[in-house]
Amino acid sequence: MTNRGLLAVAGWLAAAVAATVTGLGAVELIGTGITGPAGPVVDERELARDLAAAPAAPSSPVQLPTGTPSAGSPSSGPPSNVTPTASGGSAARTPISTPGGTVVARCDGRTVSLVSWTPAQGYAVKQVDPGPDDRAEVTFEGRAGRVEVRVSCPDGRPSASVKQDD
Repeated sequence: MTNRGLLAVAGWLAAAVAATVTGLGAVELIGTGITGPAGPVVDERELARDLAAAPAAPSSPVQLPTGTPSAGSPSSGPPSNVTPTASGGSAARTPISTPGGTVVARCDGRTVSLVSWTPAQGYAVKQVDPGPDDRAEVTFEGRAGRVEVRVSCPDGRPSASVKQDD
């Protein structure tokens, strides 16, 4: 192989190494910024314990009240109230579905904690205040707008207020 060929191979290898290092550095720098903040990690023992203690699924799924705007329609009115129905004790986990995503909350008396939050397709988590407190909230943002979910426990069960802005 000539000097010119060796120089071409060395140049190609240097470019490949530089591209790989740049790509890895960019991914490391972005970190969780790609998907937004994640909820807490639950290990297998805690998950098994929670599933064993969880009540049977509610007979009707949690729904937004009628008249609540869909993901593409404007909303300028007051927030909609969503009160999920869940049987069980005060630590029962209750899923709350919204156009922006799903939130799982639990109450301990009048204190609420967000157990997890998952954005719907096309949305990302913008801001989270998981509690425990008298109110917890999460904001989902996407092309269809912004969805704010505020959860409280006025009667020992999660009650959500959902506000959607375009």
